[in-house]
Amino acid sequence: MATCVPVRDLKSTAEFAALVEREHDVAVTKNGYEIMHCLSEHEYRIVQDEVARARLLSRMLLAEQEMEADAYGDYDEFAASLRNEYGL
Repeated sequence: MATCVPVRDLKSTAEFAALVEREHDVAVTKNGYEIMHCLSEHEYRIVQDEVARARLLSRMLLAEQEMEADAYGDYDEFAASLRNEYGL
């Protein structure tokens, strides 16, 4: 669960940075509404890894569907068509 702090706490950047490092996830609020989240470097890397894994899994599932439907082409044909189309 994120620690909530008001936007005015951003004035002291050193204290705010220490809070983010200590708590790992800080929600900054303005007028009682969340306006942004600040993550520690470690938490940010975890989120980025999860996004990359989700994209890879999505692409793998799409590739499996294409293979089952026999809706894929040969790489050499694809590369040749790109070369012809763009004059490469």
